[in-house]
Amino acid sequence: MDLERNMTDKQSIELTHVQSTHGGEVREVEAGGGLKKNLESRHITMIALGGALGTGLLIGTGSALVEAGPAGVLIDYSIVGCVVFLVMSALGEMVSYMPLPHGFGGFATRFVDPALGFATGYVYFFKYLLAAPNQLSAFALIFQFWVGDRVSPAVFITVGLVLILIINSVNVRVFGEFEFWLSSLKIIILCGVILLMLILALGGGPTHDRTGFRYWHDPGAFVEYKLHGSVGKFVGVWSALVQAVYAFTGTELVGMTVGEAKHPRLAMPRAVKMTFFRIVFFYVLSVFFLGMVVPSNSTELVFATKSSASAAASPFVVAIKLAKIHGLDHVINGCLIVFVFSASTSDLYIATRTLHAIAVDNKAPQIFKRTSNQGVPFYALGFCALFCSLGYLSVGDGSKVVFGYLTNVVTVFGELALDQRLFSSTDTFIP
Repeated sequence: MDLERNMTDKQSIELTHVQSTHGGEVREVEAGGGLKKNLESRHITMIALGGALGTGLLIGTGSALVEAGPAGVLIDYSIVGCVVFLVMSALGEMVSYMPLPHGFGGFATRFVDPALGFATGYVYFFKYLLAAPNQLSAFALIFQFWVGDRVSPAVFITVGLVLILIINSVNVRVFGEFEFWLSSLKIIILCGVILLMLILALGGGPTHDRTGFRYWHDPGAFVEYKLHGSVGKFVGVWSALVQAVYAFTGTELVGMTVGEAKHPRLAMPRAVKMTFFRIVFFYVLSVFFLGMVVPSNSTELVFATKSSASAAASPFVVAIKLAKIHGLDHVINGCLIVFVFSASTSDLYIATRTLHAIAVDNKAPQIFKRTSNQGVPFYALGFCALFCSLGYLSVGDGSKVVFGYLTNVVTVFGELALDQRLFSSTDTFIP
């Protein structure tokens, strides 16, 4: 194993010095771009397993349930999950073959064309440039479950912003350890929540009310969204597809860590293989059981048209409230803070590393290429941190509205980046 690892490291180093074409000229790729390879295999594995579990699944699912109904949500998450798995499999092959530090734009440049690499890099960058403030908006939205409108969302956004800046300002190994333990905690929490949803659906709650598929009949498996009849149900499913795409945002996070991974050729295949099991268990099963215990017309949902002032941000918290399990809703709402905080830290990390990768690929100002002695691209980090102030829009328009705005924008950029990565991975593989 040691011999294999040494040979793998040597091959990885050699492959970061491959030649690529840009503007008709042949140039040599700069290895690493100043980043430090301090991420262990266990960091990569856990980031791949729990890195994408965040606001999209635990909060955005409530909006999808209101718009599409339980059957519509299940269909949307299943379709998007299949597409994401195919893209991740292709991405895993490219990353294992050639672990470049240039990000997804670098792969598009290497295997297709510099123009596609430019577009892919910037679309992906814009996506996560807005994803971090979106997470901060969700951070404030969760706290409103306890404080309502008595405390300004700016307080919670400021606290979250300062903490994620500190974590991203130190050695990447600190970020890796932080994500390792938080991802482990997220997986334990979500496994417990999924098991709880199943127990409640089977009548194991305090009320002993066995809901089963009751809510699939009343108010219905599908919801008429903005239009009536079958057309309205189709529009609901199509509209909720946006939330499904957003929920899977971050699945490709593991691909951005290749520039700082110690053994990318060994760690990446293992991480990608876990994608299928994560999609089936954490995404498909969770929305399936959720549709059995929470009606799509519940006024407790924060995204419902007639939601109460104290509505919960997460539909999973609503399920606990409807089951009349006193006190547990506060515990789960507190656990959501772990998910959102982890997601906001990861989003700022991806935005920073993507901007650095674009600069390494000579498609952005070279100042963003500079790194500290610890391997942190501090100029890129500072630039991305400025856009986190968009989260303060929650102070004026309300966290619910701002979360919806930013979710739509991030999803659009995410879909564009997904299409471009899929095109890059299915193009002719010419070393």
